[in-house]
Amino acid sequence: MSTYTVSGRFQSRDGFQPFTKDVEAENEDLARERIYTTVGSQHNRKRTQIEIEEVSAA
Repeated sequence: MSTYTVSGRFQSRDGFQPFTKDVEAENEDLARERIYTTVGSQHNRKRTQIEIEEVSAA
């Protein structure tokens, strides 16, 4: 597995909150899915409320 750095933003009460997270995944698509599940569960947000701007290999 490779490590990917994913950055983006999600909706919060005060507008959009930026984030940058490192995740381990087999490819970029799985890294995106991992971010949707992680950020969604931690902040109680749906996929439509999360915007991924960049996925890069760390």
